[in-house]
Amino acid sequence: MFSSLLTPHSSLLTPWLFALALNTVLLAIVWFAPKKLLTLAGVIHAWILGVIVWGILGWQGYAIVGFYFLVGSGITFVGKAQKEAMGIAEKRSGARGPENVWGSALTATLCALGILALELSQQPQFIPVLLLGYVASFATKLSDTCASEIGKAYGQRTFLITTLQPVPRGTEGAVSLEGTLAGVVASIAIALLAWAVGMISPIGVGFCIIAAFVATNLESVIGATLQSKFDWLTNEFVNVLNTLIGAIVAILLGIAIGV
Repeated sequence: MFSSLLTPHSSLLTPWLFALALNTVLLAIVWFAPKKLLTLAGVIHAWILGVIVWGILGWQGYAIVGFYFLVGSGITFVGKAQKEAMGIAEKRSGARGPENVWGSALTATLCALGILALELSQQPQFIPVLLLGYVASFATKLSDTCASEIGKAYGQRTFLITTLQPVPRGTEGAVSLEGTLAGVVASIAIALLAWAVGMISPIGVGFCIIAAFVATNLESVIGATLQSKFDWLTNEFVNVLNTLIGAIVAILLGIAIGV
């Protein structure tokens, strides 16, 4: 399915050379587009991410990160004027910097590099669970992003996840029915895409949805209980924890039940 390392040297270089060219062209388009989705530093780091993903996982893995980027970026503009008026909109008008790129994709990148290591060591039997972790990390992050943005824009009643006491929209650790449903739909969408392109099995779709739901709610718990107490617990670091939890839950389900 994916580019194998057990190929002649010229064939080995082909996906990486294509990845360099493709990401240069696509991210140049993103940079020169009228609406800035990435800062300049964000473009550079997204280029690095894109090259790694295509080089290891091919177009299938790239489709997942691309879907996350487009939907995740687009959802920040939903109800944007209202969120800005309330002071709870994304900074830089939603343009992503390097901290956002790696906060969202560090776990997935580690899964991809793990797959590369497994291919080099000729242990392909473990690749399916890392593919599951890769998809689950993006399902988790997209779920979290959609839940947060839809909840801030349309949540009629928002509650602190730890006490269920009503709190204003945008409060760390707040959840709403509207946001929760949006998050579940987002995780279903990206998991189905991963299944459609052959990255995970049908049961893997269910594992990713479950993992995203668990991790997104645990992220809300972290936000409600710990984030305000530690300066180092930034939103970006919490995003890394969030995606890591999602990947681990999916991998454990895959190991326990089978993928």
